[in-house]
Amino acid sequence: MTGRTEWPGDSPDSSRAEKELSPQDPAERARAICLRLLTGTPRTRKQLADALRKREIPDDVAEEVLARFEDVGLIDDAAFAGAWVESRHHGRGLARRALARELRTKGVDPGLVQEAVDRLDSEQEEATARELVERKLRATRGLERDRRLRRLAGMLARKGYPEGMALRVVRRALEEEGESTDGLEDGY
Repeated sequence: MTGRTEWPGDSPDSSRAEKELSPQDPAERARAICLRLLTGTPRTRKQLADALRKREIPDDVAEEVLARFEDVGLIDDAAFAGAWVESRHHGRGLARRALARELRTKGVDPGLVQEAVDRLDSEQEEATARELVERKLRATRGLERDRRLRRLAGMLARKGYPEGMALRVVRRALEEEGESTDGLEDGY
């Protein structure tokens, strides 16, 4: 007797067997991979499926593990999409179009993408565009008016804002600053 309490399955032989079994058992490997990936940051089902495929987990085993993770709430693409939209809109100022593109590349179902981006209304999106332009406006002072317009509208376009909204917001900001917008073409 060693004075140590032994628990069921706690013999030296069983722990060695578990260590040897774990890397060989695809379901255990799949669970471990998913848990490790989910520890750092939320992931979509597709991201996890891709990671399992890359690590050569059989498709049927991957599907079983992913379904179980969804059942217990560890994978929730709708919650992921909602949090992504909230975070990236407020943090980076991205518009609905850019957010939808990012979510699609992460493998979120198109219906869930639409639900998530629909939470942003056009007034909220325009208010964010105005904030972005206000922050960047000072850096464009001294440039000719058309060049300022292109730079500011281009910044909004890269963040996914529709052209009409971008031009309207930039023109208003330039006018509020005292810049004349007479004679600007609609195509700018």
